[in-house]
Amino acid sequence: MATQGKDLSHYDKNNLPDAAAMRIGIVVSEWNDDITENLYKGAVEALMDCGVDQFNIHRMNVPGSFELIYGCKTMQHRSYPVVNRRTKKPLDAIIAIGNVIRGETAHFDFVCQGVTQGIKDLNLNKTRIPVIFCVLTDDTHAQSAARSGGQHGNKGSEAAIAAIKMAAIKNDH
Repeated sequence: MATQGKDLSHYDKNNLPDAAAMRIGIVVSEWNDDITENLYKGAVEALMDCGVDQFNIHRMNVPGSFELIYGCKTMQHRSYPVVNRRTKKPLDAIIAIGNVIRGETAHFDFVCQGVTQGIKDLNLNKTRIPVIFCVLTDDTHAQSAARSGGQHGNKGSEAAIAAIKMAAIKNDH
């Protein structure tokens, strides 16, 4: 594994765009919830560390990783849960959090491919709200644990940093 022995989740918040006014949606798969909850916690901690107000972080749960696509689409089109009443500001970015662990059937391949293509498609639609892919696709539970707060860091925090960067690109155009 290329990441063996490395924690890849470090960031320098001084080199990031101002996130104080950003609104971020997070769609979380309930499948493998021990992993997805750790990813969610990592994302929220990084967002708040970078200045995003906790009241501007909006969560939606979905049953599994395949359902992330619909959950993200719903957030894109509704600015879930509602547009900020004071500023009328929609979401700036959405993070899709899931975990698929390889099993004994081809189900893994179909789910991973479908979720990847679905999230890609959401990034090409007209809403202009970027969707960040934070779906761990590992061979074992131990690999997922290592990437969701273990020895390889937390991909949730990495997704949060990507969301801030992509939101800044969106807001600049």
